[in-house]
Amino acid sequence: MSKEYTSLGLMSGTSGDGIDASLIKSDGKTQYKVILDKYFKYNNDIYKEIHSLKDLIKNKTDLTKQFERINELEKKITLFHAKVAIEIIEDNNVDMVGFHGQTIYHNTQEKISKQLGDGHLLAQLCKKDIIYNFRENDIINGGQGAPLAPIFHQLINKQHTIDTPICFLNIGGISNLTILNSNRDYDFESRDIGPGNCLIDEWIRKNNNKNYDAGGLLAAKGFVNEIILETATELYSYMPKQKTLSLDVKDFDVSFARGLSLIDGAATITEFTGRIISSALNLLNKKEDKIFLKVLLCGGGRNNNTLIASIKNNTSKNIHLQNIDEYQINGDFIESQAFGYLANRSYLKIPISFPKTTGCAKPISGGEIIKY
Repeated sequence: MSKEYTSLGLMSGTSGDGIDASLIKSDGKTQYKVILDKYFKYNNDIYKEIHSLKDLIKNKTDLTKQFERINELEKKITLFHAKVAIEIIEDNNVDMVGFHGQTIYHNTQEKISKQLGDGHLLAQLCKKDIIYNFRENDIINGGQGAPLAPIFHQLINKQHTIDTPICFLNIGGISNLTILNSNRDYDFESRDIGPGNCLIDEWIRKNNNKNYDAGGLLAAKGFVNEIILETATELYSYMPKQKTLSLDVKDFDVSFARGLSLIDGAATITEFTGRIISSALNLLNKKEDKIFLKVLLCGGGRNNNTLIASIKNNTSKNIHLQNIDEYQINGDFIESQAFGYLANRSYLKIPISFPKTTGCAKPISGGEIIKY
């Protein structure tokens, strides 16, 4: 039997609202067990600074211009992660910490993926081995740095004996798909398909005192502006970046909804997002010539009822959308669990990214290991 390690996965997504923390026990290969899942909300200072800084960084030159602010924010984010990790470590045996960090800039053309988080400082504070900087080795080897969760999606599918072919649809800030053709090792492919929560969250953040549209309730009250929607959808169809495997929130903006009321803008942007996701699902279904395709919904966007209704209304009837929670899997913590698992695999120096997921030249490991 392979040795098992207990790893703590810390994930802060593109919403920049807090940290998902998951403690898992795994051999890094064929099995895992969830010990703990918990969410820790950023304080308002960190939340505002993340989004303020992201708005200022339009290209790699801006990373240099904002060097001091980036360093200051990185320290705050690392200290916050340390507080979270120490709280969990005090009550649990932990072998290592998988530290994703906070993405501040991701550009596939420039071969840059910048996550804020000081692995060396976190190791000193937590007194544990830290695995971080998960995306760099993939980029060095010709990949786009994302998506990285597919290998964990396959493990979930095997462990819960879910029939294949199947598709995992993660609706975070960005929406991405993992298609499992079978449960044979590495028989999967993955890509980002467009916005998830990012445009909806940005609209709410800029036009309201809330950070997101809880349950899609604001969008449900508004009316979709069909003219604006059709124009935005047509413009999106010509975007070259949608053909890449990896996207960033900066690849989209809410300017097309300018002038609409809060609720009509929320309704129009939500429908826009839903149609992009459903279009990708329909294309996949046609490409794979599947009589029936099951799609498991993961991520925070699965809780936006208006968005999910839009996806269902615009998706082929032979595609079945199912909430992953129906398998007793918490859909809010799959990515934090994944980075605990990826930390384990990185520690064992076995692959975490693959040609059909990130575009890298060959299956490779990744994650920089800071030994305490």
